[in-house]
Amino acid sequence: MSEASSTERRVGFAIALNLLAFFCFATMDTGAKWLVTTAMTALQVTWLRYLVHFLWVLVMFVPKEGAGLMRSNKPVQQAFRGVLLLSGTLFNFAALHYLPLTVTIAIFFSAPLIVCLMSIPILGEQVGVRRLTAVCVGFFGVLVIVAPWNERFDPAIVLSLMAALCVSGYFVMSRRVAGVDSNSVMQFYTSGIAVFLLTPAVWLLSPMGADVSIEAWGVAIMVGSLGMFGHSMIVRAHRHAEASVLAPTVYSQAIYIVIFSWLIFDQAPSVSTAVGTIIIIGSGLYLWLRETQGAAS
Repeated sequence: MSEASSTERRVGFAIALNLLAFFCFATMDTGAKWLVTTAMTALQVTWLRYLVHFLWVLVMFVPKEGAGLMRSNKPVQQAFRGVLLLSGTLFNFAALHYLPLTVTIAIFFSAPLIVCLMSIPILGEQVGVRRLTAVCVGFFGVLVIVAPWNERFDPAIVLSLMAALCVSGYFVMSRRVAGVDSNSVMQFYTSGIAVFLLTPAVWLLSPMGADVSIEAWGVAIMVGSLGMFGHSMIVRAHRHAEASVLAPTVYSQAIYIVIFSWLIFDQAPSVSTAVGTIIIIGSGLYLWLRETQGAAS
């Protein structure tokens, strides 16, 4: 087998892993929406999502690494990164109680645009006029979906916007700690911090009731497991291909979410949501293209 053929196979495998990972995340959001609208509070679902994730981390990594899981080269930054992801998840699950999946995922796609802006003061990156223009176009797409100028505006949109802001901060922090710790240590901090912070909150504010059905427990376990394995597949994919090659696969979630929203909740995207999503994805792809060209030059 030629070297070029081997490289193509590795890249193809990495893309397939990323597509499967985002399928996991779309399924996770679908399960979370079902839970927060029928069986549990957003706080409970978020806690169970990270508790199951954390238990998987212990089962998979403790036998081999032991106490080494807790040894980070930048523990404060890893902890802050975990808090940002936890906050984004909690805001997202709360938004799912009120909003269609198609709306929350469309607003989530604004994260690359927010990351572009955050990277200027936090990472010291330079962003040119063309990229800033793409960001403005993308945020216009968000406005098309949100429609704050008419009676269709839903205040729950603020929850989804906060989720996108927190997740964007998580992505920026991920860039800062890239290569500092192993995947297992990062997974330990991401899930462990969430469990540490949420357990007393759930105990005091929203204790689990005895009326939770077996079906709901099963979906909750699925949600946590998909979060764990989705993140693991993304980490593995990036070992076989560059981030610039894999970045556009995030938009596959739009396809998965539309299908799940239609089949499970009988919620097709509105015209404004579809148009806004296309604008946001287009601006995000343009940013990706500019970054790719910049890295190649």
